[in-house]
Amino acid sequence: MTATRPPFVPAVDPPAAADQPAWWFVFHGTDLLVAENDDGTAVVSCLPELTDLGLTGVRRQFLGRFGAAPCWSVELAAGAAAPPGMAFQGLRGLYGRLADDLYAVAGRASQIVAWDRDHQFCGRCGNPTEIASAERARRCPSCGLTAFPRLSPAIIVLIEKCDQILMARGRGFPERFFGIIAGFVEAGETLEEAVRREVREEVGLEIADVRYQGSQPWPFPHALMIGFTARYASGEIQIQESELADAGWFGVDDLPRIPSKLSIARRLVDAWAARHGRTLADA
Repeated sequence: MTATRPPFVPAVDPPAAADQPAWWFVFHGTDLLVAENDDGTAVVSCLPELTDLGLTGVRRQFLGRFGAAPCWSVELAAGAAAPPGMAFQGLRGLYGRLADDLYAVAGRASQIVAWDRDHQFCGRCGNPTEIASAERARRCPSCGLTAFPRLSPAIIVLIEKCDQILMARGRGFPERFFGIIAGFVEAGETLEEAVRREVREEVGLEIADVRYQGSQPWPFPHALMIGFTARYASGEIQIQESELADAGWFGVDDLPRIPSKLSIARRLVDAWAARHGRTLADA
């Protein structure tokens, strides 16, 4: 879905007055408040104040602007109800229904809401924290510890062997649903080292030609997915049974169920299929 709004510009200093409509990314837990259109698409509210929806938030955070329009994230109390004609919905289900630019800011907003909620008190001394000036941070006035929004970097890699790719089914995945190898980066690792370690741990293979392809914020809850391709070098598949139920090599004509277009995993698979002259159907 395309948008006609100006590009989103992140910022931390809020406007002095609520004298114009603002975009409100309002969360009840991890679900976003949206209004649904007749065609099945969804939209977040653009109003001067949250109270125009009959709501008051536990906390709010200024995110930035679409042109002159401010953007706010809001955390609601546990018992809050959606206004008439609106509903709380999960971000995964809103992919493709919420305009792309709004969806991207919604992902950012969900992470900022969670970070602000979880860092009201200092993790070192336990005293209340305060919002830092001029940066996205909470600082403890007692001991000086500063907490920034958490990001958990994770690698994801598409491994090619001749005209096939390695796909793996995690424990708990639906039947016949496969993804590609992924895992979190450990302290002290380079991204390339993390790619090789995860592949070795999960399927017992050695790889070569590890190449960066792109990245994707993944707000479930606060990962940054960093995508790579690699070439099979040696070894036989030996799955890590605590993580995987199955793994194997698949060609473009015999792929199992694969991730939706929401994920960078699908972007990597689609790019590989395109190099083989195929366009994959939506998952």
